[in-house]
Amino acid sequence: MYVVSESEQRTTNTPAGSVFGLAGPSRGSAEVSTWRVELGADASTPVHIIDREQVWMPLSGEFEVEVDGKTEQVKAGQALILSAGTVRQLKTVGGPAEALVAMAVGGKAMMPGSDNKIPLPWAE
Repeated sequence: MYVVSESEQRTTNTPAGSVFGLAGPSRGSAEVSTWRVELGADASTPVHIIDREQVWMPLSGEFEVEVDGKTEQVKAGQALILSAGTVRQLKTVGGPAEALVAMAVGGKAMMPGSDNKIPLPWAE
């Protein structure tokens, strides 16, 4: 059994907000990575691709999600399943938003049009 707490060493700050690494291979989880995301008001992630399926579970606020040209809204009490390999962008709606995210270990990010796979420090 492992109990994992958020820590400054496992926190990544971006222009859009903060990512708090929780479970992952470096924290005792062999199969699943989890993290908490906080995005500020009027914030958005870059347009990107993840090579693993992700499940986003909003805790507060609301996200607008664009996947391959289709837009949906997701808020607390819902789960958003993002298929591997899809082009996506998440934006906050009406203020800041927070979510828990889960993904199989080993996931990498890519920018559309690039084959360069970027490790996700919060998921390692």
